[in-house]
Amino acid sequence: MKSILHNIFCVITAPRYGWEVINESNIPVGKVMRHAYVPLLCVLALSCFVPMIYDRTISFSTSLMTGIVMFSTYFISYYIIIYLLGGFYPELVKTEGATARLNDFILYNLIFLVLLIILRNLLPSDFTPVLFLMVYMPWMAYRGTDHLFVKKDKVAKFVVISSALLLLLPLALKGILSLLII
Repeated sequence: MKSILHNIFCVITAPRYGWEVINESNIPVGKVMRHAYVPLLCVLALSCFVPMIYDRTISFSTSLMTGIVMFSTYFISYYIIIYLLGGFYPELVKTEGATARLNDFILYNLIFLVLLIILRNLLPSDFTPVLFLMVYMPWMAYRGTDHLFVKKDKVAKFVVISSALLLLLPLALKGILSLLII
């Protein structure tokens, strides 16, 4: 667990070095999923109850539905993004090692986004500078292209597509799930 947290810290604070650390640590994706991502999604769901403290108009049932939607959004987004990026870039899923690196790439970027949403939920107001930190995620994605061995002529296109998927797919999925539940 300590090395997973170290990887998360490194990839957020120094993306180039962080992707090297992730590559060297060789932690299986399933372990990162079980020990970091899913527990973090549970914390995300629980953080949806915090606004009830600051805003008396938010009910328990609304917070519960929001928590379920947020958990589901980021859980499902992971798998959809893997599928879509694998479709756009089949060379990234040709071997088992390449697939593991792509899964790592998506997982650690989503972990960063989930941490930002948790931070936003914990603050008493809609603190928009936290949302501006989402702009940092494409930089993390750019630095991760060496980790994935993306060809130099495809780096810009890959960063745009992966960043768009990582940032916009959860928003779209959240909107769809919110319509279905609420």
